[in-house]
Amino acid sequence: MLPNTGKLAGCTLFITGASRGIGKAIALKAAKDGANIVIAAKTAEPHPTLPGTIYTAAEEIEAAGGKALPCIVNVREEQQIINAVEKAVKTFGGIDILVNNASAISLTGTLETATKKVNLMMDVNVRGTYLTSKACLPYLRKSKNPHILNLSPPMNLNPMWFKNHCAYTISKYGMSMCVLGMAEEFRGEVAVNALWPKTAIHTAAMDMLGGDGIEKQCRKTDILADAAYCILTKPKTFTGNFIIDEVLLREEGVKDFDVYAIAPGHPLIPDFFLDVEIDTTVVKQEGYGAAQEEKKLSRSQQEGADAAKAKTESAVGTPSGPVAETFRVIQGAVTEEYVRSTQGVFQFELSGDGGGTWYIDLKTKGGSTDFGKPPVTADVVMSMSSADFVKMFTGKLKPTLAFMTGRLRIKGNMALAIKLEKMLSQFNSKL
Repeated sequence: MLPNTGKLAGCTLFITGASRGIGKAIALKAAKDGANIVIAAKTAEPHPTLPGTIYTAAEEIEAAGGKALPCIVNVREEQQIINAVEKAVKTFGGIDILVNNASAISLTGTLETATKKVNLMMDVNVRGTYLTSKACLPYLRKSKNPHILNLSPPMNLNPMWFKNHCAYTISKYGMSMCVLGMAEEFRGEVAVNALWPKTAIHTAAMDMLGGDGIEKQCRKTDILADAAYCILTKPKTFTGNFIIDEVLLREEGVKDFDVYAIAPGHPLIPDFFLDVEIDTTVVKQEGYGAAQEEKKLSRSQQEGADAAKAKTESAVGTPSGPVAETFRVIQGAVTEEYVRSTQGVFQFELSGDGGGTWYIDLKTKGGSTDFGKPPVTADVVMSMSSADFVKMFTGKLKPTLAFMTGRLRIKGNMALAIKLEKMLSQFNSKL
């Protein structure tokens, strides 16, 4: 962990989305120095599923040694932003740091993304960041060491990051473009930087996306809080940078990253938009004693596929090999309880040996699996390679990792897709 230096004592930080998660973690780190924190977030009343309100966050900030000003701010509403900024200046005498943390996410394809979701992501991520920066800048320019920090990624134009969730990618890159433009526009006056995690961070959003057990593959919000603290205590000449948390902290001398892990030693999910980082993390994941097993499995799968080819039944026959065997075992593992608790039909579009269209029906009484299209319309359609499918169903590849790295594409009911992932852990012992 990065120790506090006291450099933010008396500084005023305006943090959007600070009632929970990453925003609150950054606030608490600064509060230990005795900073003033403006909690600009929507949650004034307890949310039915999400933890914390602006008032509970304020209590934690003051307990940590800071001063807190909770403000009800929906960054989609310009007047609410302006009112909170004016209240912050009146209460604390100015604003030294802005952290644009508030963000909306929907990992859906173009045809599956409702217009209201598109509007939400563009309004919160791009417009909200732009308008909050605009409202704070006149006061930031009066500060001795002003900073704007956006929680957004380095811009990566690899089509992989657009094809599965185009609207979300555009909205996050919009935040990054604010960094690019404003860093140059206000060079010498206000530092403007972006911060992004190398691996998935355990937040309420990640729980929603990944379901139960996902936290073991994540790091704590503390790693981003430490990285943000490091950036915000640098001089304003440090500007226009797209920073990855782990890379920065290593440069600052941090060596033990297990302290940031929810489950030290457990493989971590790489975050979006980082091609090189993904390759590194995947290599690390397979290196936890499983690399050789993976290679052996791949060879045996190839042998199975080759044998299947040698005794091809007919052009219209059911394929044989690892994929067919996997579906045969799944069929044997399906129970009425699975059907009752899931109530979903899953279609798989697989490329490669033994591929084609397959399905698992966990809606019709008794449940079934087979080659071809399901007897009723699928609730979820998953597209991936045959090899990755077998890895996924034998516990060698986490569905969340496959999805986040572009190896798995999901259309349809995401909640049902998450239900299927939970069932995989029970299937794995039989596969």
